Formats: sequence, C-alpha cells, structure tokens
Amino acid sequence: MLAQIIFILAFTLAIVAFTISIRKIIRNINLGKDINRTDHQAERWKNMLKVALGQSKMTARPVAGIMHILVYVGFIIINIEVLEIIIDGVFGTHRVFSFLGGFYNFLIASFEILALLVLLGVFVFLARRLVLQLKRFSGVEMTAWPKSDAIYILVIEVLLMSAFLTMNAADYKLQQAGASHYTLAGSFPVSQFILPLLPTDINTLIFIERFCWWFHILGILAFLNYLPFSKHFHIILAFPNTWYAKLAPKGEFNNMETVSHEVKAMLNPSYTPPAIEANNKFGAKDVQDLNWVQLMNAYTCTECGRCTSSCPANITGKLLSPRKIMMDTRDRMEEIGRNIDKHGKDYHDGKSLLDDYISREEIWACTTCNACVEACPVNIDPLSIILDLRRYAVMEESNVTGSLNAMFSNIENNGAPWKYSPADRFNWANK
Repeated sequence: MLAQIIFILAFTLAIVAFTISIRKIIRNINLGKDINRTDHQAERWKNMLKVALGQSKMTARPVAGIMHILVYVGFIIINIEVLEIIIDGVFGTHRVFSFLGGFYNFLIASFEILALLVLLGVFVFLARRLVLQLKRFSGVEMTAWPKSDAIYILVIEVLLMSAFLTMNAADYKLQQAGASHYTLAGSFPVSQFILPLLPTDINTLIFIERFCWWFHILGILAFLNYLPFSKHFHIILAFPNTWYAKLAPKGEFNNMETVSHEVKAMLNPSYTPPAIEANNKFGAKDVQDLNWVQLMNAYTCTECGRCTSSCPANITGKLLSPRKIMMDTRDRMEEIGRNIDKHGKDYHDGKSLLDDYISREEIWACTTCNACVEACPVNIDPLSIILDLRRYAVMEESNVTGSLNAMFSNIENNGAPWKYSPADRFNWANK
C-alpha cells in the first residue's frame, strides 16, 4: 500500500507540474496577435497527418530521417506500456494486461524490438553529434545549453530504454524461477539475452526488477516535465504547428490589413475603413506584434539546423541564421513571461525582439527565397517573422539603407525599382 501511495503522489505531482508549465507556454503564445487559421480543414488534417505523424519531410536527409522515425515510433509505441505501469502502480497489480494472452505476448515482443531500434537510432544520433560533429549542429546560436539539451535527451532515452529491457529481463527470470506475483506473461525476444548477466538470487532479482520499474516510470514523468524546457517539446507541438501552418503558396506574401484598408479608402471615397487599435503597428518590433502562430512556431523549433544549412545567406557567410531567428523569438517570449510572473502583465523591460535579440543585419541578409520554410520538418516559417521585422523598420521607422530608399523613391516616381521613367523602360529592345 505504501508503494501505491508513493506512486499516486509522484504521478499527481508530475501531472500538476507539467500542467503549470503548459499553461505558461500557452500564456506566452497568446502574447501574439490573433489570426484565423481554421480554413480548409480537410487539407489541414491531411497536412498534419502527412508531415507531423508521417514525418514526410524528415526523409529529405535519409540517414537522419530513418533514424528519427525509428526513435519516434519506438518511443511513442513503447510508452503505450506506460498505461499498464500506471494501472499496476495505482492498484498494486503486476502486468495487469496479461489476460490478453497471445496478443499480450505480441505486444511485449514488439515493444522490445522497438526499444532496440530506439537504442540504435539514439547511438547514431550521438555519433553524429559527438564523433562526426556535423556542421549544422553548430553555430553562434548553439551555445552551451542547446548543445547540452540535445545530449541530455539522447542520454535520457538510452537510460529509459535500458531500464525497460532490464526490467523485462529480470521479470522473465523471476517468472522462470516461479517467484510469487510474477506470473508467466509476455514474450521477450531482446531482453532474454540479458538473462545471463543477471544474478540467480530471487531477492536480488526482485530488487533489480522493482528498481528498473520505478526508474522507468519516474524517468518518464521527469522527462514529461523536462519537455517544456527542451527542444524536444516539438514532439507535442509538431501536430498543432503543422495543422495551423500556412497553406498559401510559400512565395505569396500577405497584405497588411491596415494598409489594405487605406488603399481601398483612397480608391473608393465611400469606403469606410474599420477602426484601428491605438497601439497598432506596421510590422513587428517585439513578440506581441507577431501573431500567435508565429510564436507557436518558435516553441516548436527542433533546433535541427536544417533551415540554416539550407539558407543561401548563411551558406555565403552572412550573419543570418533562420534557426537563430526562431530561438531568439522563443527566448524573448520566455523573458516576457518571466517578467509577467514577477512584475505583472503591464510591465515593460525596455527591450524588444528587434535590436536586442535580432539585429538589422540579420533581417536584411535574408533573400526571401523560402529555403528555410521548405527545409523545416515541422513547417515552421522563419521568413514571416523576418518580413514583419523588416516592415517595422521600413514603415514605422524609415530606417533602411540608402540603396533601399532609392529603390522606394523609384517605385513611387517611376513605378519600378529603376530610375528610368516608364516611357524609357523598353529602350533596351531598340539597341
């Protein structure tokens, strides 16, 4: 009974702590402006199933893609067993689903094979980071914490899968020894090879099985609460992120409503534009000026570096890194969230996303080619944030380079970026 009470308390505390973290993240995402992304729902569901569940974009890099699918599928399916562990922990039972007979044996065997594949995938990922040291896992934004975070996740997965297999091996040996409470159930195609490494003493085996059982479930609960502070949070947010992703062609830029209303009023004197909020801005200076989907994008970022490694500006040595854009946006959100917790929602620290986190040089290095958007395995859109920051610099501050100012003047006067008048535009054809 004491073990059941401890389990229920640990499980309850873990769920409460996770809920508190999720509520703060939702609060931070809701700092953004509202945007309606509920159109074409059938297409959105298809997009989510294809990209988030099916991981269709991961296989663009076959080795990483296949290993990621193994780890993802294995880790998710193996955790179906967590349901049995929770029931056993609450009611003091052992392998409560063993009444399923042959199907239960199939499930346990499948879990073990998947656990082995997860370990294979994780060791490949560790080798890519620690031995091969792939370039896309480095960069100015990949400071000590982002690099350590990735390693922590992989090590945690190794420990959890190892505990799972060792638990099964000890359980199987206890079943063979006829220990009470350990009824014959399950099939163990992988953990059976661990049996020679285990002691024969019944009490020692029980201790190993119980230790691994507790380590496995408490590790999962701890990992659950680590997710909101980790890049691994994308395993949850990838689904809503792909559902709410932009469906329009990637090269299509959205019109700003405030500007559209002004143009309509100029063209049609009878048109009455709707009232505009007093604090409305052209473009974005801080995260509150972005929309909530863009902020959710920042929390969904996997920090995998596919966007940055595909960015022509970054490849040619420019300062821009699309991954840094997303990480900076998330860091700024987190900072504002902490300020709200300490000082209230009306507090302003005098900082902003533009300049304090993302420099002017970064946003103007972008070629708007959409390579980063195309490369992202979960449909994150760094370009939309860059464009909104540019719009603020241009339309609110008129803070642009001389060459851009000259281009704007030419467009206003000549209807084209060049200094030639419209009448001279085709002179080249006469030469």
